[in-house]
Amino acid sequence: MRTGRSQKPAARSQNRNGRRLTVLAITILFMLPVASFAQARGRGQAQRPPSAPTPRYSDGHPMLSTPPGQLGYWDAGTGSLTGKNGNNLQTNIEINEVPFMPWSKALYEVRRAEQSKSDPHARCLPPGGPRQFHTPYGLLIYEIPEAKRVLILSGGGPHMWRVVYTDGRPHPSGDLLNPGFLGHSVGHWEGDTLVIDTVGFNEKFWMARFGLPHTDALHLVERISRPDYNTLKYEATIDDPKTYTRPWSGGWIINWHPAEDFEEYFCQDNNRDAEHLVGQ
Repeated sequence: MRTGRSQKPAARSQNRNGRRLTVLAITILFMLPVASFAQARGRGQAQRPPSAPTPRYSDGHPMLSTPPGQLGYWDAGTGSLTGKNGNNLQTNIEINEVPFMPWSKALYEVRRAEQSKSDPHARCLPPGGPRQFHTPYGLLIYEIPEAKRVLILSGGGPHMWRVVYTDGRPHPSGDLLNPGFLGHSVGHWEGDTLVIDTVGFNEKFWMARFGLPHTDALHLVERISRPDYNTLKYEATIDDPKTYTRPWSGGWIINWHPAEDFEEYFCQDNNRDAEHLVGQ
């Protein structure tokens, strides 16, 4: 009996030590990926290999999509029309330089103060204009030479697609131009840059994530190029004489997400928690 009693404290001590070791092991396991990721990210920034060259069609102009037999998509993400931070272009202007009219500046400030609670995108409406290029879950750009069209497919939002006509047609005029979320887009190549001219927008969406206003007078010119395999350069010129005192431009760099297709994501119209999407 003395032997049994003398072993119980030792057993309890072993159990406590075992639990401590288990907790320590779990803690280390959870910490290791974070530390390893940070170290790998640091190494990647310092030793990142150069990107592959821009893929091209047989006639030499850039391919903005995946080459045959490969997967990947453009991981849209964090770009903005204003500011020079992050992936934004150094040619961007700052928000205090945007040529607002008094009413549009006031509306922008209200949207920012309300932390985007009235953003139509949170209610699953299509992201028109530049908003399409910084909507989460990425995008794809497919050229269909035989149909003389370019398709821009969104992985996020309501999974919409946009048609850019490259057959030389003009924009419709008068009542034939039916305003919509995506407008009417025509495009052409200038060297290695796809230039898209779009008119015919409605006013039911925010053209940029942070609430920059626009009206049905918006004339958008986008310039899209692929300087290397992993990089898409997006630049937009905003010309809306009802909203801004002069045209202005901004853009950002979009990174390639290799070897994967879009995640399965669908924004549903019946979003019951939209009132809480206010950034708090």
